[in-house]
This record gives sequence, structure tokens and C-alpha cells, in this order.
Amino acid sequence: MLSDLLANNRKWSEGRRNEDPGYFERLASIQRPQYLWIGCSDSRVPANIITGLEPGEVFVHRNVANLIHPSDLNLLSVLEFAVNVLKVSHIIVCGHYGCGGIQAAMDGQPHGVIDHWLQPIRDTAERYRSDLSSTPDVPSKLHLLCELSVRSQVERLARTPIMQSAWQVGREVHIHGWVYGLADGLITDLKCTVSGHPLPHPEQDAS
Repeated sequence: MLSDLLANNRKWSEGRRNEDPGYFERLASIQRPQYLWIGCSDSRVPANIITGLEPGEVFVHRNVANLIHPSDLNLLSVLEFAVNVLKVSHIIVCGHYGCGGIQAAMDGQPHGVIDHWLQPIRDTAERYRSDLSSTPDVPSKLHLLCELSVRSQVERLARTPIMQSAWQVGREVHIHGWVYGLADGLITDLKCTVSGHPLPHPEQDAS
């Protein structure tokens, strides 16, 4: 019931004010997060909760399967604001195992307009076909593809004019690739951080 949500909100607000009377005044006065989180829309992967961050500490953009589309004005607007106005230091692209977008991209079934959205996942699967074909079972393939997709999105994000321009003027902004495990609640760092150095074109480093 929606009334339950409103009641929960009032209880949460009251609890915050009791713990720290000036909490909301400080939160309303300024926004200076260090992090931009680009994650999946999946309701089981809330950025603040799984990282233990408070409101105001992470700027968040979410979409199906945490994809970077160069024509996505929503994402680009968030990225530009985070980098140029908020001046975040770290951008985290976080996927998660068991992602419905990864599964839908690879199940061979029509899903409507989202099939266009999920094309970067199929592109990544084609790029790493040999790695995926040597993986023994479907769950393992999907886990690997989830990781490969996050790595690919980190690369795509690094190639955007917004990031290239920020690095050209000496901004210290780092892009990280993480994966969250629904089964254990743990985040894995994929060790694919990009910090401003040029990246090769995808076709040049395909394996």
C-alpha cells in the first residue's frame, strides 16, 4: 500500500532528526558526492545500501543492464553534471550477476523495444565469442558475459567526449567496473579501472 510507504518515510525522517537535528539542513544545503554510480535498474541493487553510503554521498544513474549508449541523453546529462559540476572523483559502472537484461539479450526470444537497448550486450558476446564458448554451462556463461559487459561499458564510457574533455584538462576522474552478487551481497572489483589514458579501439583488443 502507498500509505505504508508514506508512513515509513515519516518514521525514517523522524528517526534521522532524533539522531541528528541538523541532518536535513546540511543535506539540503549542498551536494558534493565523490562518486557517480551507473548501475542496473534492478530493485535488488540499491547503490546506497550495498555500499553503506548515506544520501548525498553518491550520485546515481540507473538503466536496464547498466549500459552506456553514446546517444543516451539522459545518461550523458547525468555524466556531464557529475563530472563538470559536482566534480566527482570516481565513476562506478556496476553490473550484477543474475541480470535479467543479460539473460534477455542472449535467450534468442523477441522482447520488443528493449531488444534494441540490449544490443551492446550481444555485441560484447560476439566480441568475446571464444571465451564464452569455452565456458562449460549457461549460468557460467551469463556470469562471464555480465563481467565482460561491465568491462565493455567502462571502455565505452571512457571514450565519450565528456570524459575525454575532462581528462584533457587534467581532471582526476577514475572509471571503475564492479559486479554485485545477489547471492551473497558482495561486490567484486573487476580491476578494469580507467584513469585517463587512451584506450584502443574495441576491434584492436578483441580476444
